[in-house]
Amino acid sequence: MYKSYFFAVLFLLMFTSCKYYKEYVTTDVTYDVDYDHELNDWHMPDSSSFKFQTEVVIQKRKNHSESLGLQINAFGAFDVYWDGVLVGKNGQMAKSGQSEIPGTETSYYQIPKKLSNLGKHNVTLIGTQTYNKEAKRGIDVKLKSYLQLHRSPLIVVSFMNLMAGAFLIAAIYYFFLYINSARKELAVFLFGIICLLFFFLLIIEYVKYYLDIPYNQFYTRLKIIGWLTFAISMLVPWYFMLQFEFKRKKLFLALLFIVLLAVYIGYYGHFDISAAYFTITARFFSIVIAIDAAIRKTKGGLIVAAGLLAGVVVNYFMFYDFGLFIAFTILVLCMLYLHTIRAKAMEEAHNASLLLSSRLQLELIKKNIQPHFLRNTLTSLIDWIEESPKEGVVFIRALAEEFDIMNDIAEDTLIPIRQEIDLCRRHLEVMSFRKEICYEWQEEGIDENETIPPAIFHTIIENGITHSFPPNEGCIIFYLKFTKEKQFKEYTLLTFAKNRQAKKEKRIGTGFKYIEARLTESYGTNWSFDSHSVEKGWETTIKIFD
Repeated sequence: MYKSYFFAVLFLLMFTSCKYYKEYVTTDVTYDVDYDHELNDWHMPDSSSFKFQTEVVIQKRKNHSESLGLQINAFGAFDVYWDGVLVGKNGQMAKSGQSEIPGTETSYYQIPKKLSNLGKHNVTLIGTQTYNKEAKRGIDVKLKSYLQLHRSPLIVVSFMNLMAGAFLIAAIYYFFLYINSARKELAVFLFGIICLLFFFLLIIEYVKYYLDIPYNQFYTRLKIIGWLTFAISMLVPWYFMLQFEFKRKKLFLALLFIVLLAVYIGYYGHFDISAAYFTITARFFSIVIAIDAAIRKTKGGLIVAAGLLAGVVVNYFMFYDFGLFIAFTILVLCMLYLHTIRAKAMEEAHNASLLLSSRLQLELIKKNIQPHFLRNTLTSLIDWIEESPKEGVVFIRALAEEFDIMNDIAEDTLIPIRQEIDLCRRHLEVMSFRKEICYEWQEEGIDENETIPPAIFHTIIENGITHSFPPNEGCIIFYLKFTKEKQFKEYTLLTFAKNRQAKKEKRIGTGFKYIEARLTESYGTNWSFDSHSVEKGWETTIKIFD
């Protein structure tokens, strides 16, 4: 319950901070500016040279000692005049025998105090635009405090840098987590990629405040932003599909890709619109997945759905850029919450596996020293000592060696495969004396560098001894084969004998539960275990995935 309160408070804090920033921008306007016509309706003529004029009216000023500034958004290289006085240059205009040096799309100019009296003033731009002539962009002039024009972007960038740094750290952490994890979960890797892409999105979005980008490269930045938004919009719903175990992932992903591609093609060149529709598409698919998870009562589904809907509310009430990034931040917080849930579940499963493994380990050891086993073994030992003292000594030595190995490996999670094979050989030697049946061990392709959970194959041959008859002639043979491929390694143990329970296809019991618990403890879910009857006896296969 406390987690729900935590997220509610967090969302309120985010909304509060957003509201504060919005008021700061809108209420700090101290100059009323009137234009003699709608600026965005003006376009450059066919010639590369242009002249633009507009009239501004300063109706009131709060601080007469503060310098005024002009912010101009326009393509080209131009000179800026205030009441006929040159106040700045943006790039260098094309002249005869000299090519144009492109200016930046956004530029700032300080107005001399003696020229910033109340009343009407003329702003004139004279310049050239030899690049991107096909771009149908207007010219926008903003009059404000010169200090505020420079300070406002710094405030925005400071917040965005903090956010970008958080995403970069998250990306690095989850990449390290994926690399050093034995599980190699795709969801962890995707989350790292999403955080990294969002870091780059923030950097590319606000790099314009750090670098002077010529206007002829203006659309290059917007294209990169579009590609990053496309990729994020594709990966975010995919991540939620994995976390909530959504059915029909391939169909849903194909549909998502088709919709995003249609948006990209349909609104090609309309960068802000296409980016907005990318995020709307990703949010819609993610909400569908989260609601489906909530209906199925999957843990975390309801909170994630609420977080995604909160992102919709943020986007509705805020300016697009800020709303987009705040909504994405809420989205990532939802992802982090899912990771905490998943990590907790994995920890609980691991602890349960350890407890089960320990309990079964004790039962396995008890099985080897239980009164029934000791009585039968000691009875057989007495008979061997009376009839053949030399063989009796061999029997005692084999029994002691088996107990020594069992004692050495009892507390280990993984042991060398050769030590496991030695344990199996000693046990077969002991059982050969006890049952007076010939048992033979054979192996193929064993890699001495491999490790395995302790007493795995020991348990399998115990089952083979219990449930098998020897053939009419010869020995019961246990044949262990090892193969290694790029994506997995496989152990196959064949028991060549007659099965006592011919009608039963599979066996279950404490021994097999012990094997499964040990495999889970060491390899998580990256394993498979199969044991079934075959024509020549019994076959058990253990496959471990990389």
